[in-house]
Amino acid sequence: MDSDRIKGKWKQIKGSMKEHWGKLTDDDLDQAEGHRDYLVGKVQERYGISKDEAREQVDDFERKL
Repeated sequence: MDSDRIKGKWKQIKGSMKEHWGKLTDDDLDQAEGHRDYLVGKVQERYGISKDEAREQVDDFERKL
């Protein structure tokens, strides 16, 4: 799904993200809206994983949308 479609469906996607990454807060997700790099950074920070692993997780999540 491209970034424009993600932005348009953010509220729906946000719920799925909270289910997928339970450690992310509402604040994290509100800040991440439309900012993929921010989301990758928050996933990395909250889960203590490498940036590459966080990016891979976000990529996988986007492919499933």
